[in-house]
Amino acid sequence: PPEKLYDQGLQAQGYRKGGHEGMPRFSECEFESFYPFGTVTLRDPKVPVAVELDAWSPLIPGDEKASGIPAAILNYTITNTSDEPLSIEFSYHWAHPVQGKGGEKGTRNRLLKDGQGIYFTNTDDPESETFGSAALMVVGHTPRCKAMWLRGGWFDSLSALWREVESGQFKENDGRASERDLSGRNGGSALVEMELAPGELGGVTVALIWHFPNVGWGVGGTEKQWKPWYATQWENAEAVAEYLCQNEDSLWRRTLDFAHALHSSTLPPAVLDAIASNLAILKSPTVLRQANGNLWGWEGCFTQSGCCHGTCTHVWNYAQALPHLFPALERTLREQEYLRSMDRRGHVNFRAALPDAPTSHDYHAASDGQLGGILKLWREWQISGDTEWLARLYPLAKRSLDFCIAAWDPQRRGVLTEPHHNTYDIEFWGAEGMCTSIYLGALSAMAELASALQKPDEATSYQALAQSGAAFLDSSLFNGEYYPQKVQWEGLRDTSFSESLTQIAADDEWGDLLKREGPKYQYGTGCLSDGVIGAWMASLYGVETPLRKDHIASHLKAVFVHNFKPDLFGHACLQRPSYALGHEAGLLLCTWPHGGKPTLPFVYSDEVWTGIEYQVASHCIQEGLVEEGLQIVEAVRSRYEGHVRNPFNEYECGSYYARAMASYALLQACTGFRYSAVTKTLEFGPRVPYTGTFQSFFATATGFGTISLTNSTLTVTMAEGELEINQTLLYDQPIGNGLARVGSPLILPVREDDRR
Repeated sequence: PPEKLYDQGLQAQGYRKGGHEGMPRFSECEFESFYPFGTVTLRDPKVPVAVELDAWSPLIPGDEKASGIPAAILNYTITNTSDEPLSIEFSYHWAHPVQGKGGEKGTRNRLLKDGQGIYFTNTDDPESETFGSAALMVVGHTPRCKAMWLRGGWFDSLSALWREVESGQFKENDGRASERDLSGRNGGSALVEMELAPGELGGVTVALIWHFPNVGWGVGGTEKQWKPWYATQWENAEAVAEYLCQNEDSLWRRTLDFAHALHSSTLPPAVLDAIASNLAILKSPTVLRQANGNLWGWEGCFTQSGCCHGTCTHVWNYAQALPHLFPALERTLREQEYLRSMDRRGHVNFRAALPDAPTSHDYHAASDGQLGGILKLWREWQISGDTEWLARLYPLAKRSLDFCIAAWDPQRRGVLTEPHHNTYDIEFWGAEGMCTSIYLGALSAMAELASALQKPDEATSYQALAQSGAAFLDSSLFNGEYYPQKVQWEGLRDTSFSESLTQIAADDEWGDLLKREGPKYQYGTGCLSDGVIGAWMASLYGVETPLRKDHIASHLKAVFVHNFKPDLFGHACLQRPSYALGHEAGLLLCTWPHGGKPTLPFVYSDEVWTGIEYQVASHCIQEGLVEEGLQIVEAVRSRYEGHVRNPFNEYECGSYYARAMASYALLQACTGFRYSAVTKTLEFGPRVPYTGTFQSFFATATGFGTISLTNSTLTVTMAEGELEINQTLLYDQPIGNGLARVGSPLILPVREDDRR
């Protein structure tokens, strides 16, 4: 692409370290996403072959080991497009990927044990962070291998290598020369020869494998080195190669089953694109798995480091993919919150330590993140059906909720009024819809959990508090269109702001602003896109709250009318505008349609975040605002369409930002699918227009597959696992029960009266 060519001028001397931009290329290239597969098609009128590359790594819902293999797999299909037989040489070349502290002199290469490729390592201390290994493996062929390139200065290695490839005089070696501590570029190459008749296809599979057992030093109060989970399963990259060689066919088939189930969904194209593409976040360095099996996450990641540590509770509130695709891993995040990140008071540090350890408690708790944890505890119980697990965490969750009540609602009105920290990295002062709606969801969820565990007094107390808070929001905060904020600093237990005003000099410009407008970073009369997020979470998870549904729908309609901008060209964003700008469309975090915008509103208010766009879009669809929701989704994916932005990397604070996994909620919103493993109840009811048969992917704790609806039947088909159903509700109407297994779908009759 031209922008890549011009970018070379930014590299000081006009070339990148690899120098690969100067290699001859196919003139025609197409990319097609079938995530977790990416297909690249290459053609050139001067080359008598066509090449198709299917790149993938295993991703199989419910199988954490298979989905955690440290490998990328490249399946090449080469077709002879000429009228003559062809002799083909396919070669793959990899610069040594595990240079450690010793640099090029410390690199070591040899052939893999079975001769199927090259094994790379270094001479570093096995306990050091830079120690590791990698493998370049060819599956299904015994390649000719150059286990080490010619060592030399300047461009010697690549020049000699290209001469061999271009002339057809490939020189093999076993890599033993690397033991002489030679300097200069190191790497390995594998070559496969094939004879192809006219129209004949030939295939080559290349696997790139890595293994770094000592990833780095901990964060969040710990200074211990931590190890990735995969290092407990495989000793080194060669062991991974052996496992992959033995299981590649099965892993490919199962990953393809997942891809077919997902992409057979008859959802609107932009919706399916948003759901599938953001699953790449699960494969990015944003998401880590520790040696003990527990998950941990950044908010996002940079090329050399993570960004904002600790599976930040308020950011991960939005992420909906993991609990459905890998529910066992999601449950480790609830344990992280309650067992290691909470103190005896119930204060949860919203940034967990890595590796697992108790955290400090010298900073604000995050109201939205901590209260969201209660709702997510309900969600994890419903998905898993594990009541023993729930009973173990319930007392800790109760401690957490009681802390929230004491900290932010000491008068027990059901509304957060004391200054409360949130995902905008500031504190809201006074009642507002965003965090209080999560509060009401948490109270309602805790009441149901208490009832399930036979604690009727606790259930009654929490439910009464939820009723009180909902009555306040609907009678005292709702302005007839949406829920604004009632900024308050007087009459609170926290008197810090009032006291600060008494210390301000008479001619202080900053002080005059605070006296006139109150605490900085509020939104007041604004229409906040996140303003009813708690109702979104509750609706997704199946928690009934006492908030009025007509008011929720009204707020969402107002958000779309005021905050969605089909063209941002005239919009002023003095914060981080690159998320959406110019003639692009996007949903602003907040607007002030009736005036009253503070001089210093909350710090990200004029920005566009994809995670919030998906939150609002899916909630709109749930509440019947289908066209509005779909328009928001189409706007996001039009920005991430591959030329200006990476379709698989929706960034915010770092790349592959966790909040963007809110897109998975679109699946549930559009289909109405929800399965409770507690009651074994399946709910379904498409909310988007369709003709003929409606079909959707689904995943539960016991398997994944598709569910389809015609005029006469509802069919549950399992790709893996099984699903036991005691009751099926189609648009809330019971239509039957049964057991769905692989090869034995459950088919239920549907009457006209069951359909809306």
